[in-house]
Amino acid sequence: MKYILQNQKLHLEADTSGAELTRIWGVENGREYLFDADPAYWKRHAPVLFPIVGSLKDKKLVIEGKDYPMGQHGFARDWEFVLTEQTENSLWFALEADDESRKAYPYDFRLEIGYVLEDQTIRVIWKVTNTGEKDLHYQIGGHPAFLCPEGAGLRFDSEQPIVYRLLNGNGLVMDQTYELTTEKGYYKIPKDMFDKDALIIEGSQSKKVSLCEPDGTPYLSVGFDAPLYGLWSPAGKNAPFVCIEPWFGRADAASFEGGIEEREYDQMLAPGKAKEYAFTIEIEK
Repeated sequence: MKYILQNQKLHLEADTSGAELTRIWGVENGREYLFDADPAYWKRHAPVLFPIVGSLKDKKLVIEGKDYPMGQHGFARDWEFVLTEQTENSLWFALEADDESRKAYPYDFRLEIGYVLEDQTIRVIWKVTNTGEKDLHYQIGGHPAFLCPEGAGLRFDSEQPIVYRLLNGNGLVMDQTYELTTEKGYYKIPKDMFDKDALIIEGSQSKKVSLCEPDGTPYLSVGFDAPLYGLWSPAGKNAPFVCIEPWFGRADAASFEGGIEEREYDQMLAPGKAKEYAFTIEIEK
């Protein structure tokens, strides 16, 4: 079921399926900012990635010595959430662990997803609570797909070269690093930018990434305090969108061997504890 938030500037829609943001529309300019999930390119808008980000070595989590098969980005994006609160400027959804989830992921948790609309800024909030009696290990991240015109560019809040890594054919992170050289923080997106899949940018190199019109003017910015993020669009499809993805987690390295608690960027909560994560989407034009 879809729910709406609207003010004088923006109209938002979010769905209980995956607690996914499904539309960002400019009230004054009539502009659509979020991809419409056309399956010819990609069947999603802005999924929440939980309890993993990316792909697993051998497509499984190892928890307390037992294997738990799990697909890319976890299961939350495909599960039905419950609307728990709606105000004039916010929506909150929740997902609770149950017998079915424990078969795939043997933890007790509560995952809450919030959207707060303030003027032309959307604050996306994830709250994870450990409702069980043992330490909770997880990762979480965003995957919003923003529409962009032909000839669009990216602006980073740093003028230093952006160091990134790529994935192998199994979706696992390779060791080699590459550099994306910008012009004072600006980079015009070439058609082949994502032909080798996502760019994985670690080391807190950015706190803000903007999408720009062909003339270099920013029209949408994503702000975050995540240790890493991804940039992605489907390889070879010339898709009309780019994903800017704040992550608290990452796909396994190709060389990884170990249990869930040994995964890079593992997030851990003791019993009864909770943690919030957030990022912002700011419409600038």
